Amino acid sequence: MTAADPDIDAFTRPYWEAAGAGRLLLRRCTACGRAHHYPREFCPHCWSEDVTWEPASGRATLYTWSVVHRNDLPPFGERVPYVAAVVDLAEGPRMMTEIVDVAEADLRIGMDLEVTFRTEGEVRVPVFGKHEGRAD
Repeated sequence: MTAADPDIDAFTRPYWEAAGAGRLLLRRCTACGRAHHYPREFCPHCWSEDVTWEPASGRATLYTWSVVHRNDLPPFGERVPYVAAVVDLAEGPRMMTEIVDVAEADLRIGMDLEVTFRTEGEVRVPVFGKHEGRAD
């Protein structure tokens, strides 16, 4: 087990199964209508437990980032430098992630991104790269 291994349980299993199929899921509160991420069993905005899974568009904009040059935790040390980032998902929530396949010099706050997935051991994790303007 490494620092990158997610804690998969009965509640988070739908999220990781969707990621395995190349889809990003969010939770949306049916009481207040707001989406949130990371997945929780209650709404962090109104505390309702009436929340459901929904597919996300996979689109986001870059909120902030940092280039990591040193990380001693496996498997991160094997891929330094990498870009740790926070993105604003099109549905509203912010998400911590990694930016891939974008040169550091090309990173800009507000740039359009889209989700892609990287295999980490036995799971696929969402990471983000430059949005190429493809139609859905």
